[in-house]
Amino acid sequence: MTNPLTGLATARRNGSPYGITSICSAHPLVIQAAIRRAVADPDLMLLIEATCNQVNQFGGYTGMTPDLFVAFVKEIASREGLQPSRIIFGGDHLGPNPWRSEPAAQAMAKAEAMVTAYVWAGFSKIHLDASMGCAGEPAALDDETIATRAARLAKAAEKAARAKDGALPLYIIGTEVPVPGGADHALSDLKPTEAAAARRTIEIHREIFAREGL
Repeated sequence: MTNPLTGLATARRNGSPYGITSICSAHPLVIQAAIRRAVADPDLMLLIEATCNQVNQFGGYTGMTPDLFVAFVKEIASREGLQPSRIIFGGDHLGPNPWRSEPAAQAMAKAEAMVTAYVWAGFSKIHLDASMGCAGEPAALDDETIATRAARLAKAAEKAARAKDGALPLYIIGTEVPVPGGADHALSDLKPTEAAAARRTIEIHREIFAREGL
């Protein structure tokens, strides 16, 4: 079955955009329900994601490392009769967020190890999110710093993918979504991202990724 993520950009440019639902949960009943929905539609690929604070190399708040999360989902899929090849695994907000109280050098080293663990475990959709400041830094970083750190994480991901002879991951960039795990306060309004800001984010990432040979 073709990975629907690979055609998203082309379809949008051709005027026939489509989407795919992302199930971002580690709750067994949510995973089971999503898998049953996929079983009921044989043409459907199932995208299941884990966030950086939920699942990481230290276990996150679920106690699961990336490989344990994959095994957890596949075990439910096996019980429900869904082939593992129909599941896409995604990593959400992968970056220094769980360790942002530490200096940037330490937090980024842990983020690189986390991304490596995700790719080794079979995650193929990687959200690169290095937007948050670490110890001694502003809460929100400039685009150049974010893109430079994202490139570091992409290098770690691609090194891991090549080491396991797998396909290179697909990336998500940008941070205009709730924080990992959801907001911890009431939201009275949301400000949409301006098109110019989105274009600038994309362009700066392109420039820095090209500079870094990515």
